[in-house]
Amino acid sequence: MVQDSERLSDLVSRRKFMLASGAAGAATLAGCSSQGSETNTSDSNGGNSDDGAGATDESSGNNSNPSSLTADGSSTVYPITNLASSLWNGNPPADDQEYWGPGQYDIDTDENLADYWAGLYGFEATGERSVPPFQTQVALSHSGTGVEGVINDRVDIGDASSTAESILGSDHEAMDDIVDHVVGVDGQPIVVSREIYDAGVTQITGDELRAIYKQEITNWSELGGPNKDIYAIGRAEDSGTDTAFRANLYGDPDEPIEPDTRKGQNQQVATLVEQNDNAIAYIALAFVEPDGATPPIGLELDGTLYEYGKNLGAKGYPLSRDLHCYTFEGTDERESAFINMILSDFGQQYFVEPNNYFKLPPERREEERAKLADQA
Repeated sequence: MVQDSERLSDLVSRRKFMLASGAAGAATLAGCSSQGSETNTSDSNGGNSDDGAGATDESSGNNSNPSSLTADGSSTVYPITNLASSLWNGNPPADDQEYWGPGQYDIDTDENLADYWAGLYGFEATGERSVPPFQTQVALSHSGTGVEGVINDRVDIGDASSTAESILGSDHEAMDDIVDHVVGVDGQPIVVSREIYDAGVTQITGDELRAIYKQEITNWSELGGPNKDIYAIGRAEDSGTDTAFRANLYGDPDEPIEPDTRKGQNQQVATLVEQNDNAIAYIALAFVEPDGATPPIGLELDGTLYEYGKNLGAKGYPLSRDLHCYTFEGTDERESAFINMILSDFGQQYFVEPNNYFKLPPERREEERAKLADQA
């Protein structure tokens, strides 16, 4: 059944509310994580678990008693997997048109959400709201932590916004066993403080952007803006966003740049842009507010102007990158059930698109699904 525009608008609005709630929780989670060496994971009830239970226990092969599924990593991918986890743990019934309603997506089932997707891989249905066949927990850090966590058996899924190869190196022994599941695409726009945008700086060139992050252009007046120092915000050097930014803009993921400050998560970057009247930053699409505190500006590259809402999804836009959910030594039934849900029409429309990321085209989604475990 095709949704009408009014219902879709209302649904996206509700999803945005869920995303905002998740981001607020993520900020708290990030604060906790920064105070110790262990990464905390949060379940759908806001509880924390530090038992390191990312590894699948032997009972995971017995679908009547599977272990919880855990994920950690990129703050760019986090909005997708966290929203998916929240809905999975809620296990809404099939007649819940707001959060499941499978008939809207040409899915023939009367089962609850998690019951259906887990059931494709042999897990027993519970038939109860908020009681999925197995729980999911998603933590927030950055891409390097996610990739390292999955190869060290700390978590099941490593969220990353850059490739494992760029994080580990192509000769790392783990590259032979890591499995890359692409779940969406990010256009990575450039944003500035509202004051700078309102002062007339609504687009810059690639050369100007490169010069800003090399400290070769340091005042907005050089770009037709106000006489204010430029406050250039970068991401942490081991984040996927930073690796992708340097690889795509400078042609080298290890190119040295000189931002005025670095932050580990997109949420922190967005906050800094909002709190300052002279900032510029590269950020994930999910954290852009065109009419708010993080307005995107156009970026002219090789004679083409790339603008938010128009052509950031174009193949020629060099700051676009795949969003990854990595597994290790194959992809088991729990991981497959969860990732398959995200790769479905339902998942792409419910978890990817509302976060302003680009959905995978059908043929690419089928390629990604081929990497999953065989269905029961």
